[in-house]
Amino acid sequence: MNQATEMLLRDITVRLERAICERDCPAMVALQGDRTLVLSDYDYLRDDPTAQAFERRAADKAQEIHGVRFVFAVPQVWLFTQDAVYGRAVANLPLGEGEQELIAWMSFDVGDGVEYGYLLYARRPSGEPVFDDRTVITVPVEPYDEYPGRYLLRALTQDR
Repeated sequence: MNQATEMLLRDITVRLERAICERDCPAMVALQGDRTLVLSDYDYLRDDPTAQAFERRAADKAQEIHGVRFVFAVPQVWLFTQDAVYGRAVANLPLGEGEQELIAWMSFDVGDGVEYGYLLYARRPSGEPVFDDRTVITVPVEPYDEYPGRYLLRALTQDR
């Protein structure tokens, strides 16, 4: 990951950590090109059409500013199994057996390509979130079709 993408990732995860501390769980994307834009959507995880609409708006903005990189991040609950990882929307319900709250992220840079990762967090008994360090997934992965940011990535790379 290059320094510009790393700075963009740090910025967007800090913004999302603040939102989570305020009990908000928006999807956020930082787009960088002629200028930097940050967009958010609170309904992103409601359903696939809502998610795709937000990513379509982000792709339109990225094309407007001649985007060269982006970081897309969204709070989710993941269940890690031996063979797969399952994701779902964050809810004000207790976590199920083996579930983990996290911020799932995807970064893209025209020179460096795509990277995936996550930022785990746990909650104190008071409900206050405590964030871990970012994890970059370094093994080959094939994200599921609804992985946050996939539509945006496709929209921005189909002409390149």
